Amino acid sequence: MLKMNHISKSFPGVKALDDISIELDDGDILGLVGENGAGKSTLMKILSGAYTLDEGEIIINGEKIEHPTPAAMIERGVAVIYQELMLLPHFTVAENIYQERYPMTSFGRIDFARMNADAQEVLDRVNLPVDPKDYVKDLSVAKRQMVEIAKALSKNAKIIVLDEPTAVLADEELKTLFELVKKLSSQGISFVYISHRLKEIFELCNKITIMKDGRLVENGVTADYDTDKLVEKMVGREMGDIYPPRDVKIGDVVLKVEGLTRKGVLDNVSLELRQGEVLGLAGLAGAGRTETLRAIIGADKIDEGRITLFGEEKKFGTISDALLAGFGIVPEERKTEGLQLNNSVVFNISLPALHLYSNKFGKIIIKKERDTADEYIDVFQIRPGDKDLNVKFMSGGNQQKVVLAKWIAANCKILLVDEPTRGVDVGSKREIYTILNSLLEQGLSIIMVSSELPELIGTCDRICVMNEGHIAGELTKDEFSEEKIMKYATRDV
Repeated sequence: MLKMNHISKSFPGVKALDDISIELDDGDILGLVGENGAGKSTLMKILSGAYTLDEGEIIINGEKIEHPTPAAMIERGVAVIYQELMLLPHFTVAENIYQERYPMTSFGRIDFARMNADAQEVLDRVNLPVDPKDYVKDLSVAKRQMVEIAKALSKNAKIIVLDEPTAVLADEELKTLFELVKKLSSQGISFVYISHRLKEIFELCNKITIMKDGRLVENGVTADYDTDKLVEKMVGREMGDIYPPRDVKIGDVVLKVEGLTRKGVLDNVSLELRQGEVLGLAGLAGAGRTETLRAIIGADKIDEGRITLFGEEKKFGTISDALLAGFGIVPEERKTEGLQLNNSVVFNISLPALHLYSNKFGKIIIKKERDTADEYIDVFQIRPGDKDLNVKFMSGGNQQKVVLAKWIAANCKILLVDEPTRGVDVGSKREIYTILNSLLEQGLSIIMVSSELPELIGTCDRICVMNEGHIAGELTKDEFSEEKIMKYATRDV
């Protein structure tokens, strides 16, 4: 169905792709893997016609595409569904599916009846139980994703690219997506599936293409790989090196949470955090993990409960109160809650604690602010190392480093980390774990929420497992296993 032969692409000062070749047969599900910056998205933008290739050729169903443009590639059945969904939230499902292709009546008006009927047919094809007249803004992220796939099918797509489709999906939603992809694959539709979650690659894909630094490492059959081999090919080191060891003496209790309750959300949550410790919060989606972090720092009001910080009882009226008391928070949604994307690295790093960079008259000392940014760019190995670069142009891993840097620059003592490596490649994950280890060595303490059980097992000293808003069980390091965590998470104890 598809051949991309010897594709190369350069931008000013960098060769983004160097002689990449891939093939896709009818019904293939190709896993495209590699670290951030490997060139995966660039290759797919060339396939979609968004970028012009410098060298190479694209052949679809035996036809060489002489001038790949977005319109030409859509006409030939190529659809790319990006992580940031391209839907209009205040329009209906049907209007989004047929955007810019509305059926018209003989009087030159939109034929809504026909559009809704046609939309229903394609929604039935993807087994999506929504009304074509529902507004997209009222749908879950998972259902919006299904609408994107329905939109692609309405254009007779034969090659569908899914770019990090599961970053915010719960387990049941993930299962539904996989069932749909497999069903469409059996009908001859081919997929390119980009994900940092290697478990998904093995579960879904029949072929794998591995990229590194804009070059092809190899094309292969999924059955020929295991996780260790795939990681080694991607990053050039073994899987066992992903979680760096640490030797930190765990000290006294620095945070004590007692009876934290919020009606319908949290039920008598109690936990303790010690100096130099990583306490993990595990559980299924909706178990109350993120809500616990938000309640601790006063982002959400609680009905009952007591928080003791460094031996002193605290009541935080606002998040600002918690930050001034020594908390830092790395939110799950770093792009909307953790960063000012349209501002520079130096702006983001200094933002939480501008008083540290100001003189007695409240004027910011620019040199001090910029020197601090340079320091953390160097310490955290933030790339590119340009403090004036807008963070929206950085990879997910480097954006996350900026989020971490701003709290350390603000002298936080307790770091609440929610999904620290979501959407981050394997190599950058190790760098983030190394940074967290160095913070623990400096005396910080961390509470970590993660949906990736290997991440919790590889980084935490203790794990509290949540279920329906309460702590269902606690595991010490010598008790860690995915099976035990899931038993508590599902109340199968």
